[in-house]
Amino acid sequence: MTWRNVSDWAKGTPLTLRIADFLGRGRGGLRFIDRVHRPPAPPHKPSLAKWRRCELAAIWIGHATVLLRIGGMSVLTDPVFSNRIGLGLGLMTGGPRRFFAPALSLRELPRIDLIIVSHAHFDHLDRPTLNRLDKRTPVITSEHNSDLIADLGFAHISEMRWGESLRIGRVKLTARKVKHWGARTFYDQHRGFAGFLIESGKRRVLFAADTAYCDYFRDIGSIDLAIFGIGAYDPYVAAHATPEQAWKMASEIPAERLLPVHHSTFRLSHEAMAEPMHRLLAAAGDETHRVVVREIGGQWGI
Repeated sequence: MTWRNVSDWAKGTPLTLRIADFLGRGRGGLRFIDRVHRPPAPPHKPSLAKWRRCELAAIWIGHATVLLRIGGMSVLTDPVFSNRIGLGLGLMTGGPRRFFAPALSLRELPRIDLIIVSHAHFDHLDRPTLNRLDKRTPVITSEHNSDLIADLGFAHISEMRWGESLRIGRVKLTARKVKHWGARTFYDQHRGFAGFLIESGKRRVLFAADTAYCDYFRDIGSIDLAIFGIGAYDPYVAAHATPEQAWKMASEIPAERLLPVHHSTFRLSHEAMAEPMHRLLAAAGDETHRVVVREIGGQWGI
C-alpha cells in the first residue's frame, strides 16, 4: 500500500477527519514518526549575508516554498518545512516524505514580513509549519481557506479573490486566476486557489503557485521574476503544467527570469525526479540563462 492509498482513504473517511480535527486539525505535535530518518541536506546552503541589501532576491527553500525579498520586505510563499506532508494520522502523516531537507530551517529564516498561502493542498498549506511561524506575521491566502489558518493563532489573515488587490507595507498583491483546484479533502470543494502578482515600485514578481497551462497571465505585463511549478504533471497535466508549458507561459508574459519550483522535493507523480529540470532546460534552448535557480538552496538577486 502506497502513501497515496492511505491519504486518499483518510481524506474520504469522515471518522478519520473528525479524529484529526479533535487532535488539533494536524498541528504536527504528535507526529513523532515523521521525525525519524530525517531527509538529507539540500544541494546548496544559501547565504543571507547580503539579503537586506537586495532590491529583489529569491531563495528556493524547496517545493513551492520561496523566500522573496521585495520592497524591503521578506515574503515567504507556501511555507512547507515538514519532513512529511499530508493528513495527520495519530503519530504519523499520511503523505510523501521529503527527498531533501529545506534549504533553510525555520530558525535560520530572517524576520518574515508576509506569508502567502496559495491554496489548501497539503503540499502548500502545511499546518505544522504554519504553527511554528510568528503569529504576528500577516497571512494572505485565497478565498475560503482562512479557517485552516486562523485557529493556529495568526492575528492578521486576508482572503483574496481573483482580481482583488491588497497593499501590505510597501508591497501590493493581486490575486490571479490559475488553472487548478482547491479542495483539501473529498468534502471541501468550495475552497479557493490562486496565484499572486507581487509588486513594489518597478519590481514585479509572479508567484503562479499550482497551475496547468493556461493563457490567464498574458495581460499581466512584463515582470522581473516568474515562479512556476514544473513538476507533478504525469499523469496530472490537467492541474500541473509540464516544464515546456511553464516555459511557454513565462515567455508569453514575458518574464525576464524564471524560477522553477514544485519539483525535486516530494514525489507526487510518476515522472523521474530529475526529469522536470532536464526538460525545462531543453525547452529554454539558448535562453537557459533566464532560469535562475535549478536546485534546492539556489538563490538569485539584483
